Amino acid sequence: MKGANMALWGKVFFDSNILVYAMSPTDIVKQKAARSVLESAIENRRGVISAQVLGETFVTLTRKLTTTISRESVLANLRALAILRIVPLTGELVFRAIELQGEHQLSYWDALIVAAAESAGCETLWSEDLSDGRSYGSVTVRNPFRVRA
Repeated sequence: MKGANMALWGKVFFDSNILVYAMSPTDIVKQKAARSVLESAIENRRGVISAQVLGETFVTLTRKLTTTISRESVLANLRALAILRIVPLTGELVFRAIELQGEHQLSYWDALIVAAAESAGCETLWSEDLSDGRSYGSVTVRNPFRVRA
């Protein structure tokens, strides 16, 4: 997203699909947009991910893409992202995800992403998979690949 101003969004959480696009050369336009929001969050020290996001990103990049990336390269990129706050998987987070799943008819895995963002006090959840503009309590989903005025 060209000219994204993270200061307007407070703390931001990244779904694994955004990290996958940032690290994969399969779609250069989406790679550029994903890197833009990610770099801005790192620069402004507002970025948050979860242990789940790290795992999903690793599996997708090394096993699920048509052209996979080496384990070593993915691991190096994920280690570099340790500069972001990483939300650990806890029992409390699982219970909250189950509540969110029921309240919003989300998949358990998407609800766990929302729960992690919520627990970290994030206002924005960058995701391609969840509905752009939809709010789940204090967390609002934003899709960095949608053009905004």
